[in-house]
Amino acid sequence: MPVRSCAVMAALLAAAALTGCAGTSSSAPKNADITVNVVNGKPQGGVKTYKVKKGGHVHFVVKSDVADEVHVHGYNFHKDVPKGGTVTFDFPAKIDGGFIAELENAHQTLINLQVEP
Repeated sequence: MPVRSCAVMAALLAAAALTGCAGTSSSAPKNADITVNVVNGKPQGGVKTYKVKKGGHVHFVVKSDVADEVHVHGYNFHKDVPKGGTVTFDFPAKIDGGFIAELENAHQTLINLQVEP
């Protein structure tokens, strides 16, 4: 019996090594460098999803042709961007999960940010 138990345990460990542990591996880059150009009140090229590893850094720039407040939800960062202006956010990716950044008053999503463990 002990030999059989060892064989079963070895098979389970081998399978775990091949598949990895769920939720522990991520293809997200350590840092995210994001620039969004707002044209006619919408993100040029559409709303995109950006990934970053938790513990990494986010550099997020918004260049806008409309005045509004840019809000990074979840992290609760707010900055007013003037018409024709630019705002920049630099922050550590400390909170994992899915977040949006939007033009707050227009309720226009600019990006989806995925912070992965």
